[in-house]
Amino acid sequence: MRRGAVLVLAAVLSVGALAMGQPKYVVLCDIAWAPFEWVSAKGAYLGFDLDVMRAIAIVEGYEIEIRDTPFDSIIPSVIAGKGDIGASGFTINEERAQVVDFSEPYWTSDQAVVTRAGAGLDVAGALAAGHKVGAQRGTTGAGWVEEQYPDVTLVLYETYPEAVLDLLAGRLDAVVQDVDPSKQAVAQYPGLLEIAGIIETGEQFGFLVAKGDPKGILPLLSSGMAKLKESGAWDLLISAYFGPALEEIEAAWEASIDILLVEKDVLKFAQTFAALVAE
Repeated sequence: MRRGAVLVLAAVLSVGALAMGQPKYVVLCDIAWAPFEWVSAKGAYLGFDLDVMRAIAIVEGYEIEIRDTPFDSIIPSVIAGKGDIGASGFTINEERAQVVDFSEPYWTSDQAVVTRAGAGLDVAGALAAGHKVGAQRGTTGAGWVEEQYPDVTLVLYETYPEAVLDLLAGRLDAVVQDVDPSKQAVAQYPGLLEIAGIIETGEQFGFLVAKGDPKGILPLLSSGMAKLKESGAWDLLISAYFGPALEEIEAAWEASIDILLVEKDVLKFAQTFAALVAE
């Protein structure tokens, strides 16, 4: 073997060794909540939260493993050390902040009331006494209905898509969840669902870690988010994920994801992804 080839091989092995030496964190997500996280038709995990987690890991020099986890199990799992980061549209509130620590807010959201199209209901009508209202177990949407509308029958689900299917089947009068996933649910079933109204809750989402941040992850998340915003990648990911139909997003993501996962080029990925979605 020529000396040049030996040097190239040595360089490759050195890079591999560095990669192997990077810390690895387990990210827990409930991957059934588009556009923040969902499973594509081909079985891939994608969504705004997931690609932000992947991009931050690249710019901050660590590795991640994404694990699909029921929403109401994520915080207990992080507390128990079975995961390092919770990334699943968690609203920052006092109750959760007593047991985990949050990153700075990365998203602001309100709650939407989704009904069947043509039902002629506003928020008050949809949440009238005796109506059945669906929400995901452990979410602030479920908590809000329980606290503000005690006379409705609150039906809890493991995932929001299950609640939406029951709404379509007539087994519920409404579903209460965050605005952006509600818009995506309406878009998935054109002419069948509508948003009866928006409840301005002003919730802020954050990524979460174990109390006291024993692994020092929060500074990495803060630094990573700042880098994504400064480069423009953050806004490009928002434009790609929020608004278009899921099928369009999936096709563009599949055509560009290797730029992120193989080339490790965050900005080029975001630029390509957003451009393909816009075509």
